Amino acid sequence: MTGDIDHEVAEYWKENYDLRYIMERDWDKLGENLKGKIHIYCGDMDNYYLNNAVYLMEDFLESTTDPYYEGEVLYGDRAEHCWNGDPELPNAISRLRYNSMYVPKIMKRIEESAPKGADLTSWRYE
Repeated sequence: MTGDIDHEVAEYWKENYDLRYIMERDWDKLGENLKGKIHIYCGDMDNYYLNNAVYLMEDFLESTTDPYYEGEVLYGDRAEHCWNGDPELPNAISRLRYNSMYVPKIMKRIEESAPKGADLTSWRYE
């Protein structure tokens, strides 16, 4: 009501809900489990200005070492909130084809991270 910031509450939110801060703080514990799993898609004209937070996240992710995050951060040129990574079609259409957009990425990740000797062929229907 007053506009005053409750710094104790802000600090609590930062420690418990700020994903970029948490990953940066705990990368030495989280990094190996997150390597190759972080894929962020954001319109560069997000209706809620969330692209600004994504820029900060990308800066952190690109700075990671031991391990490097091995994911992707993509921006839709002049795209709005909920842009989903398709640079060719508007969201209303590309939402209808998520399977064809993301299954190849998922399959690549499975192949790269499967345990040695895992069966990677019998369940594939190509």
